[in-house]
Amino acid sequence: MKPDDQMRITIDDSNGIPIWLQLRNRLIYLITSGHFQVGEKLPTMREMAVDLGINYNTVSKVYQDIERDGYIVSKRGRGTFVSDAYLQNQDAAAGEAESLTDAYIQQCRELGVPREDIAALVQRRLRLIQ
Repeated sequence: MKPDDQMRITIDDSNGIPIWLQLRNRLIYLITSGHFQVGEKLPTMREMAVDLGINYNTVSKVYQDIERDGYIVSKRGRGTFVSDAYLQNQDAAAGEAESLTDAYIQQCRELGVPREDIAALVQRRLRLIQ
């Protein structure tokens, strides 16, 4: 991994989110936000596992998962590269995020949280996550 890539990908063992999901979400974010450019070669699974101090099988699972979703493509003997095939599914990802947001709002409302407090609650939690 390039030195600046190490700073972009971090794993937090204490936050309760599975390691594979943290890595998956972070890689997708780095790809969709342009930090990793289309065609850019990603570190090997072994390099990433060593650099992050996580199991090789975890990285392999993430690479397989995001390749299936079109974010990367593996080329035998050459490596793994950022792909733009995910752009065809971008509306689906946005819809998934909106569905998750809707479910969260609905659960808050069921708990009796006033509408105006929901946004403040999210903002407060976001400040804690930084």
